[in-house]
Amino acid sequence: MSNKTISTEPKFSSHILYIMRDNPVTALSFVMFGILMVCAIFGPYIVPHDPLVTNTSIALTPPSASHWFGTDNLGRDVFSRVIVATRLDLSISVAAVALSFVIGSLLGASAGYWGGWLDAVLNRILDTIMAFPLFVLAMGIVAALGNTIENIIYATAVINIPFYARLVRAEVNIRRDAGFVQAAKLAGNSDIRILAVHIFPNALPPMMVQISLNLGWAILNAAGLSFIGLGVRPPTPEWGIMVAEGANFVISGEWWLALFPGLWLMFAVFTFNLMGDGLRDLVDPRKRT
Repeated sequence: MSNKTISTEPKFSSHILYIMRDNPVTALSFVMFGILMVCAIFGPYIVPHDPLVTNTSIALTPPSASHWFGTDNLGRDVFSRVIVATRLDLSISVAAVALSFVIGSLLGASAGYWGGWLDAVLNRILDTIMAFPLFVLAMGIVAALGNTIENIIYATAVINIPFYARLVRAEVNIRRDAGFVQAAKLAGNSDIRILAVHIFPNALPPMMVQISLNLGWAILNAAGLSFIGLGVRPPTPEWGIMVAEGANFVISGEWWLALFPGLWLMFAVFTFNLMGDGLRDLVDPRKRT
């Protein structure tokens, strides 16, 4: 019998390790993303104080050993509120981007593959959406439907759909007459299978970059809506609300109220912006050779 051993390590895990070693920035971005995920999952259980409990006797206390980010005007611990808010902001961002990704991909793939009147109608709808300033459109949707978390997700998803629909449409349109697609047709594959198995995976790499950018932008959009009073309602911990509340106290010297939520918001957006190239390389079939 042969003494040779066969490696049981999954190919995808090896590919991930290769991407991490090849691009240190990608590795750093995934470490940063891991920090955000730990805060989102375990944040409510590891914070030193209840983010909703008020104590006016310690209101507006500057950063100290007992309150790392200080306290707000109601005596609530800013550090605890910033960490707990991570779950809500990431949930809004991921849900909105996932919804826009699915809808935009389906619409764009259909229009790019079959073309005709479907392509023409879709382009006119996308042009109409993008004719508005996107944040203003999100404001209008939330103002009309009501400022609930679900409506913030829907509004953010609607304004992101054109990015995915147009990107997928272009990628599918380029590849629908390629040799491997013709071979798949001759092999008896249906149009749906060709789209799902042969064309769409090749369109994923540029979409991963778009997803990472949209995740950061969705967080900014949710925070911006909360900042102007159309987002999450107080006293729920949310970065945009905390920055808006802290801005009122900056002039009187309580700088920590707006600084630390703003820094954590910047950290999250920066993380997703750095992840774009890494996500693209992870799903690119050409990188697995």
